[in-house]
Amino acid sequence: MAIQESSTGDKSVAVGANATGKECVAVVAVSNGEESTAIKATSTGKGSDAIHAIGEDVGIRARGTGWHGIASISDSTVGGVGVLGEGWGTGVGVRGVAKNGHGVHGVSQSAAGIGVLGEATNTGVAGVATTGSGVKGVSKDGTGVEALSTNGEALHAGTDSPTMAAVAAYNANPAGTGAAVYAKKVGNKGHAGFFEGNVWVSGQLSVGVDIVLPNADCAEDFDVVDPDAAEAGTVMVLDCDGALRVSTEAYDRHVAGIISGAGDYKPGIVLDKQHSQTGRKPIALIGKVFCKVDANYGPIQVGDLLTTSPSAGHAMKASDAMRAMGAVVGKALRALDNGRATIPVLVALQ
Repeated sequence: MAIQESSTGDKSVAVGANATGKECVAVVAVSNGEESTAIKATSTGKGSDAIHAIGEDVGIRARGTGWHGIASISDSTVGGVGVLGEGWGTGVGVRGVAKNGHGVHGVSQSAAGIGVLGEATNTGVAGVATTGSGVKGVSKDGTGVEALSTNGEALHAGTDSPTMAAVAAYNANPAGTGAAVYAKKVGNKGHAGFFEGNVWVSGQLSVGVDIVLPNADCAEDFDVVDPDAAEAGTVMVLDCDGALRVSTEAYDRHVAGIISGAGDYKPGIVLDKQHSQTGRKPIALIGKVFCKVDANYGPIQVGDLLTTSPSAGHAMKASDAMRAMGAVVGKALRALDNGRATIPVLVALQ
């Protein structure tokens, strides 16, 4: 052993080394022998540190070429800490960087102990890896990674990858009944899950209570002969090949419905949506929708049945009950004495 010093007095230091020059090192220790130790420090006094290092940049820098850079073990039965890192200001308490292995590996053999505990004003623990995991938590029976926060986000994940997800969750047990992702919101305010953007579900979607949709109707996409002429609110009829075209005849029994999306009413559900195909429009099947109407063929009152009219894409009051059979498109929810307008209609194909 090159240096062996001991100190037994209160608040004493066995070895003290100071370096104030730029890019200098206070202590350099190298060990080349098998099972040898470059620096071994033991502290038995209560509240004392085996190694206490203060650096303007780095307190302790250790590199292990074949094994551990730093191996720290606490045998205390009352809550000892293997490595304690404190970061002040914008510093990092403990920073571990590894190209292939572990950046930081902390092991606690106590049931109530913590493998790695990082406390800092900014970042408690930062894990950086070139190819592997920055931080990896593995547990047999407990929680792999537990994240808690009083006022901020308990867990924040982000990625710049063009194809990978910011958060990926898997339940690898084929016979398991647990969910890959579980979220619970206490109380009636807020949401257990909130998505801003499109959501895709590739499997079955089950709902235990109600589905609440703010929009008004259930629609289905259809091929349209002239998409530019078929704007929202237009009355459509079936063409000879099954596509839809704008209605032009009175009491047309080929009537298919009204194009959804006019006025304040938007479709809550759109069936048969095919983004790869163009020239398709949503036709309201159930619910409320704004519809083009022409009251020049007769004043329209609330509750009147509506049918196709000679005006292209417009509905009119169904005054002839016999001719209206099979040609009704909906029921008026607003009156119109004369002229043309777009009014709300309750879809009722019959």
